[in-house]
Amino acid sequence: MPMNSNAASLTSGNLATSAASDSGAAPVARSTRITRRFEELRRTGQMGLVAFITAGDPTLAATESLVLALAEAGADVVELGVPFSDPVADGPAIQRSSERALRAGTTLAGVLGVVERVRQQSEVPLVLFSYYNPVLQMGLERFADRAATAGADGVLITDLTPEESADYRRIVTARGLDTIFLAAPTSPDERLARIAGCSSGFLYLISRTGVTGTKKSLPEDLPGLVRRVRRMTSLPIAVGFGISEPGHVSLLGGLADAAVVGSALVEEIARSTSVAAAQVAVAARVRALKQAGVQGMSRRESHP
Repeated sequence: MPMNSNAASLTSGNLATSAASDSGAAPVARSTRITRRFEELRRTGQMGLVAFITAGDPTLAATESLVLALAEAGADVVELGVPFSDPVADGPAIQRSSERALRAGTTLAGVLGVVERVRQQSEVPLVLFSYYNPVLQMGLERFADRAATAGADGVLITDLTPEESADYRRIVTARGLDTIFLAAPTSPDERLARIAGCSSGFLYLISRTGVTGTKKSLPEDLPGLVRRVRRMTSLPIAVGFGISEPGHVSLLGGLADAAVVGSALVEEIARSTSVAAAQVAVAARVRALKQAGVQGMSRRESHP
């Protein structure tokens, strides 16, 4: 796994802390299911896999069984997408899954119920992946209380900027939840440092401009982007948007700490004729991607 030098770590830490202090208190380092999972991956030299599915597609009961199937197949973190009527950051596959979930009556409260039921059966780290509007409708403090009580581990709000996140971070981190932010390839270094300083658990690095969706190849400039972000933070870096094939994960292994796979899993669910078939399909996809993480370029040197 790529490691920063002591000097680089001190410099990036100062940058991140300074940037975070401009927009609210920086997250306090603490042990969560997410941090513990990434520490274990680091010790064993493994490539992590973050699996995204849209909650409520096709039903909330199906989502519960799908999360458990993903965890059993080897997903290190599961992101539960909260369906929203205007998912501007998402491509066609996730947009359609959100529409199906909303038609099925999925609400944020219902998604939190899934988290609670999954937590009774599994210790897989769970991240709530949402636009800000559903959270505001519930009420930020009520949302944070219910998410923590249900057993969620982190929250990623796709359309909340670091500059506007001080109250959100204060309330969410007080409940022991990690705050995960998106970093874009178009962000200058100063902004990357600010984003890193507001993040905890891991940093979600968008691999390309545009929306989510499966792609045939990774951007040629991705290695340079990951190295640039690595100078800004000691947090694990998870790369997403367009990751769908085992070859993508293999190539990422020497660069990032985890791959985020979403649209490919959502498409497997949409193609399946039953919940049982969807469980088999997503589990097979996760196993193939995890296997790619121990082969070829992604073979890593473990750390004591």
